[in-house]
Amino acid sequence: MNRITIILLTFLCVFGIENINAQQPDLNYFLEQAKLNSPLLQQNKANTELIRLDLQQTERILKSPVINLESNVLFAPIISHDNNTTRFELTSPGATNYIGYDQAYTDGGQFQAFVTLNQPLLKSSSLKAFKNKSEIADKQNKDAIQLNIHELEQLVGYQFVLCRKSKKQLENLLELNAQLKEQFSTLKLLAKHAIYKQTDVMLMQLEFQNAEIQLKASEEEFNTNIYDLYLLCGIKESINNKIEWSDIILKPTTVTNSQFLNSYSNDSLNVITDQIISELKYKPQLNLFANAGMNAVYLPGFDRFGFSTGLNFSWNIFDGNQRKIEAQKSTLKLKTISFEKDHFSTQKQLNLKKIQLQINALDERILLSENQLKMYTELYQAYQKQLVVAEISIMDFKIFLRDFTTKKQEKSLLDMEKQILINAYNYWNY
Repeated sequence: MNRITIILLTFLCVFGIENINAQQPDLNYFLEQAKLNSPLLQQNKANTELIRLDLQQTERILKSPVINLESNVLFAPIISHDNNTTRFELTSPGATNYIGYDQAYTDGGQFQAFVTLNQPLLKSSSLKAFKNKSEIADKQNKDAIQLNIHELEQLVGYQFVLCRKSKKQLENLLELNAQLKEQFSTLKLLAKHAIYKQTDVMLMQLEFQNAEIQLKASEEEFNTNIYDLYLLCGIKESINNKIEWSDIILKPTTVTNSQFLNSYSNDSLNVITDQIISELKYKPQLNLFANAGMNAVYLPGFDRFGFSTGLNFSWNIFDGNQRKIEAQKSTLKLKTISFEKDHFSTQKQLNLKKIQLQINALDERILLSENQLKMYTELYQAYQKQLVVAEISIMDFKIFLRDFTTKKQEKSLLDMEKQILINAYNYWNY
């Protein structure tokens, strides 16, 4: 085998496998598409970056100095009557008889241009609290991502089962249609030999037409469910309907802590951290400030350049017992979260037990239905032989075929009901 042949075979194998996979999407394919196209998950991913940027901004506020450029120009002109003359003075060196603002208030004017600096001090405890807040927010967002993915799995799984149910019902009707078509052809031949009446042929023809109407309705339902699945998963283009209809597997009961309950724990930590942050304003606050520039009050004083520096200290001693009220609110929130957590845990366990009982009951019904279908299949084969020799009436055969199809549909519904229950069990078992 030469090199070109090997390359061609490799190319065909690789792209052939890809085409097969593209033509037969399965449940995992739809789940992955739903995750990729979910706006909610995209928002969760963006929140991860926003949390990081918020912490970075807080660090800058607490650690970095704030430098501003400020300038003020204030003119307080007067009309002076000193020395028995009336004149307008933009700035006065010290008039005594004048109309205008009091010179002691204005100093004749103000001319300022500063570069100011404000540096927070003693903020290490505050920064630690905000870092803890950011870490908890990040955990909450990660939990939200996992829970949203889990919700998507439940929704997509349910819609996938609906598609599978309508597909199975469509297959049952196709099988009925094929049986009726075959028997209708046989019946027409027998009617030519006067073994059956023409009315029997017409009766079978009507039944065949009814089956075709049901088939069209079933096809419409199947297509509707398929496109609903596309919409749910955000798939833009239609895919081949040759879907791999795999079963949803029942997941074993989790023995570790439920992922649902993690969100309650993080909510509690978030309340505690918020309380710690609210307590920060009751700690002593110390800031270093400095400025440099020009500060003058008379026009000839533009050479008054200099600088100043100092410390600003503040301490909230009393604010009407708001601190106590805030602590009471936090305690109430923690009690509420604890109650909701216990209530959800009880709901989770009860739902799992209920669904497990329903699945067990369905298994028994499915077994009975399978045994019954075996008998229907044997009876159908016997009726086929009797039909050829005219030992069964067309009305009885038609009723039997209808019952046979109904039993098949019932069996399909039982199977899909079990799949829906398994999907629900997997949702709660998380």
